[in-house]
Amino acid sequence: MIGDRRIRVSVNGTAYEVGVEPRTTLVDFLRADLGLTGTHVGCEHGVCGACTVLVDGLAVRSCLMLAVQADGSEITTVEGLEGPEGELHPIQEAFLEEHGLQCGFCTPGFLMATYEMLTDDPKPDEDEIMEVLGGQICRCTGYQGIRRAVDCAIDKLGGTRPADVFGAGGPEGPDAPDAPDADPVGADGAGEGSAR
Repeated sequence: MIGDRRIRVSVNGTAYEVGVEPRTTLVDFLRADLGLTGTHVGCEHGVCGACTVLVDGLAVRSCLMLAVQADGSEITTVEGLEGPEGELHPIQEAFLEEHGLQCGFCTPGFLMATYEMLTDDPKPDEDEIMEVLGGQICRCTGYQGIRRAVDCAIDKLGGTRPADVFGAGGPEGPDAPDAPDADPVGADGAGEGSAR
């Protein structure tokens, strides 16, 4: 049996150095090892988009990426969108206001894909928006509320990049939540432990 491989990642602004099995997917690492369950496991084939997270600013299907492939990367999950006091990001507010969700299972993927799109182009045209939304599957809403939510998010942001609302990466500092089975890397860069 192959042993754990140590990786260093920054997740929502918190640095971790942990041991992971080489076959562990990024979505399983985020959910099981770090306790970040906002990223959902849907099809496990990269089709539905429920597991979309940002890796170094790019939207990726975390069910198709191994955790070891993220070594040295900065990862943002849906939990990383909230403000320092737990307030919703304008993109999240837009989805709430425009009923861009029903059961909510697909919502984290839509939020993260929208975040990446609006980072690349704060005022995308209709073709760009439909291309991004077409990469996500929702089985409940019929997409009308989701489409309205994207327009609402564009209006709320007013040309501002999504990361500039609260700062990139989510909660930081001494009040940042610790993951249940992983130790954050200390200020000196030395890890205090590993995933258990």
